Amino acid sequence: MTDPSADLFEIMATTRSMRRLKPDPVPEEIIRKILEAGTYAPSGGNMQRWRFLVVKDAKVKAAVGAYYKRAWDEIVSPRYRSGVPAPGTSSERFSRMLDAAQYLADHIHEAPVWIIPCMEGASPTRTAGSSIYPAVQNMLLAARALGLGATLTTLYLNFEKEVEAALGLPAEVHSYALLPIGYPMGRFGPVRRAQLPEVVYEDRWGRPMTMR
Repeated sequence: MTDPSADLFEIMATTRSMRRLKPDPVPEEIIRKILEAGTYAPSGGNMQRWRFLVVKDAKVKAAVGAYYKRAWDEIVSPRYRSGVPAPGTSSERFSRMLDAAQYLADHIHEAPVWIIPCMEGASPTRTAGSSIYPAVQNMLLAARALGLGATLTTLYLNFEKEVEAALGLPAEVHSYALLPIGYPMGRFGPVRRAQLPEVVYEDRWGRPMTMR
């Protein structure tokens, strides 16, 4: 008998950040499935205060996309390109990843659908994030399972007030991420990460975990 969990672990192991997306439209029923996956996630007290803004309007995407590109070009790209490669990857692969990120900055407005997870509250906090980011991960995994590319990005938060004004969010509502979604130009997975001994400690900080 096939282990159904094998599919889940395969999906997790191949859910790469897909930054090169086709502009082809995505059927409404598929977006609905992704959104439903988001609502399956846990939240503090099961209050389910998340709200999901689905953006397809070209003018809104162009306005927000301009801030996103500015954040990448002026702030984020210089920092990454002057730093060291990400854990678990080579300099060559890291360079390709940065090229893909540049592509997203140049073309994010062309992604057919954006999902922007939001919550009410005066100021986003780590504890607030615990009630929204599980929903975000559910949606990323759902997109992968349905053959769609997506990525979680928060670069636009460098211009948070301007972007949230462009999105028409009320003053008491804040966005926590932007998920551009579309059919990918490239292939899924596998993801490349640091090995467990590099990131896992046992009982106290700095003590390597014994892997049996």
